[in-house]
Amino acid sequence: MNALLKELRSNPLLWLLVLVPVVLVAHKLKPDAHTMLFVLSVLAIIPLAALMSHATESVASKTGDGVGGLLNATFGNMTELIIALTALKAGEYMLVKASIAGAIVTNTLFMLGMAFVLGGLKFHVQEYNKLNARVLSSMLFIATVALLMPSAIAKANPDTAMAIGQPLSLALAILLIVSYGLSLVFSLKTHSKEFASEDHGEDSETPWPMGLALGALGGVTVLVALVSEVFVESVQVAAEVFGMSPAFVGFIVVAMVGAAAEMVAAFSAARKDRLDLSVGIALGSASQIALFVAPVLVIASYFIGPTPMDLQFWPGAVVMILIAALVANIVTINGRSAWFVGVLLLMLYLIYALTLYLLPPGSS
Repeated sequence: MNALLKELRSNPLLWLLVLVPVVLVAHKLKPDAHTMLFVLSVLAIIPLAALMSHATESVASKTGDGVGGLLNATFGNMTELIIALTALKAGEYMLVKASIAGAIVTNTLFMLGMAFVLGGLKFHVQEYNKLNARVLSSMLFIATVALLMPSAIAKANPDTAMAIGQPLSLALAILLIVSYGLSLVFSLKTHSKEFASEDHGEDSETPWPMGLALGALGGVTVLVALVSEVFVESVQVAAEVFGMSPAFVGFIVVAMVGAAAEMVAAFSAARKDRLDLSVGIALGSASQIALFVAPVLVIASYFIGPTPMDLQFWPGAVVMILIAALVANIVTINGRSAWFVGVLLLMLYLIYALTLYLLPPGSS
C-alpha cells in the first residue's frame, strides 16, 4: 500500500483520479448533462489507465511479458465486455457489434502501430518474439474468417441466412472459445519456452509487490467499467454536439476510450524496449475479443438479451477487420520493427477513421 501511495504522490497525472467519484456523482445528479459527462469520463479514464499500466508492468517484471500481456489484455477487455453486456441487455445489438469490430481494428492497427512508432523513435530497431506475434495474428485471422461466414451467407442468400444465422453463430462461438482455450494451453504450458520474451528491455523502475499489482488491476478494472458506462451513455449525444457520426462513435471513439488502459501499458513498454509486452497487449487483446469476448456475447444473448444475437456484421466492418488481420500477419513476419512500420499501420487506421467520419456505412 505504501508503494501505491508513493506513486500517487509522485505522479501528477494520477491526481486526476479525483474525477472518478466526480463523474459518478455527476451522473447521479445530472444524468442529462451528456456533454459534461462525456468530457469528465474521458479525463477520469486517463489516470486509471496510468495505474493499470504500472500494475501490468509490475506483474510482467515477475511473470514475464507473455503472461503480463495476457493479463493486461484480459483486464482491459473486461471493460469492453461489461459495456457490451449492458448494451446487450438493452437490445442494442448494433452498438455491441460496432464496439467489437472497432476494438479489434483499434487494437490491431492503432495500438500496435503507435507502440512501434514510440519505441522506434527511441530505439533504431526493436525485436520481439516472432512466434508469439505470429500465433496471435494467425488466431485473429481465423476468428475473422469465422466472423465472415454469417455475413457472406447473408449477402449471398438472405433466406438461408435467416434460417441458419443464429445456429451457425452459436456453433462458431463455441468453436472460437475452444480455439482460444487451446491457444492458451499451447502458449503458456506445452510450448511456453518458445514464447519467452526477448531479453533486452528495461525493467519497470519501481515494480509493486505481486499482491498489490493484481489488486490494483482488479480495482482499476472495476472503476474503468463504471466510468465507461457513463461514457457510453453520454457519448451519442455528445457526438452530435461535436459533429461525429454514429458509425465513427461506435467504431472509433468507444473503442479508443475502452482500450485506454491497455494503450498506456503498451506504449510505456515500447518506450522501454519491451516490445514483447506491447505486441502481447495489442494483438493479444484483439484476438481475445475476436475469439472469446464476441463468442461469449453471442452465448450470453440467449440468457440476457431480448433475442439471440448472431455474428452477422455489416460488410464494411468485416472488410476492415479482415484487412487489419492480414496486415498484422504481414508486419509481424520477421519479429523486427522500426518507427516507419508503425506509421504504415497508423495510416491504415486513419483511412478507416476518415471514411467512417465522412461516410458511415448505411446499413449500420
